[in-house]
Amino acid sequence: MSTESSEFYRIRKLPPYVFAVINEMRATARAAQIDVIDLGMGNPDGATPRIVVNKLIEAARNPRNHRYSQSRGIPRLREEIARRYLANYGVTLDPEKEAIVTIGAKDALAHLMFATVGPGDTVVSPNPAYPIHQYGVLMAEGRACMLPMPDAATFLARLEALYRMSAPPPKMLLISFPHNPTTTCVDLDYFREIVALARRYGTMIVHDFAYADLGFDGYKPPSILQVEGASEVAVEIFSLSKSYNMAGWRVGFCVGNARMIAALARIKSYLDYGVFQPIQIASIIALRECEEDTRKICAVYQKRRDALATGLKRAGWPVEKPRGTMFLWAPVPERFREAGSLEFAKQLLEHAQVAVSPGIGFGPLGEGHVRFALIENEQRIRQATRSIGQFLKAK
Repeated sequence: MSTESSEFYRIRKLPPYVFAVINEMRATARAAQIDVIDLGMGNPDGATPRIVVNKLIEAARNPRNHRYSQSRGIPRLREEIARRYLANYGVTLDPEKEAIVTIGAKDALAHLMFATVGPGDTVVSPNPAYPIHQYGVLMAEGRACMLPMPDAATFLARLEALYRMSAPPPKMLLISFPHNPTTTCVDLDYFREIVALARRYGTMIVHDFAYADLGFDGYKPPSILQVEGASEVAVEIFSLSKSYNMAGWRVGFCVGNARMIAALARIKSYLDYGVFQPIQIASIIALRECEEDTRKICAVYQKRRDALATGLKRAGWPVEKPRGTMFLWAPVPERFREAGSLEFAKQLLEHAQVAVSPGIGFGPLGEGHVRFALIENEQRIRQATRSIGQFLKAK
């Protein structure tokens, strides 16, 4: 009997990971002592706030915290989540029924799909998209309906047209603003339109709010739960990864509609015993005492954005500055476009020693773009843009 992984039922649904090609090339170059500037994976390079690390150490030394925790999250952390939403967004949450701690945002998304989506249920999301937004749906047996999002208004118009033509209406909308990878940002009125559609047609909304605290030039990303009536149809997922430089800690939460939270809690009760309790205790400190750290982290990304956009323009590659996220979404220069984003990313790595993410890895409508992650310091970013400029001139 063959043991090829491609024969497994769910694995067959997943295409080869496009980013693996660039990752392998980067690893090979570094093994050969080549200095690759990695602007590919969105992996924060900053340190977690010291006060959070110290709390983790203190809690980890207590044997009482070495036991299984609660899959829903400890009560004090859920209370702190509710307090943060009230302070930051004016949104009141019941920490018992409307908040659940998750093992990062991916855990929340994937398990929520399994809990709420059935065979053939249509889940609508923008394309291009973060891969789990599409493939989490497919793994849950749902039907991923990807609508183009060259800009927010186009996505909304296509969504309204879909509702007019589709019977039955979509089971769920899976959205994320500020958006990865396109960096598209929206205001509260945009969310009001989305919520009104969902309430009219009985559609659930999942809003991935991973970049909630990374808004630039005075822009503050809104929470969808600020919309009146949103909690009747929507949940929002937040991760401490970006806001607090806690990517490796794997902790986040899902808040909002009590029925959807209960479904996620039910399925998680079968799958895990929750995040390691000292991490949850340290996360309380992050949410309670590290808002100033979050503002400093945002300022770091804004400076890096400025350095990258200025450097690329100087290199002959003008790009638009994003208003949010930790990325810059750039159209592939015209003369390289026919070869495709993956080939262009490979050439950047080979000839400029700069790693970026090819747009095709985010879905078919990501083709023609590459994504820069702002995960190197300003000096390294300037070094990267100089190398890119030399590459573009040579070609």
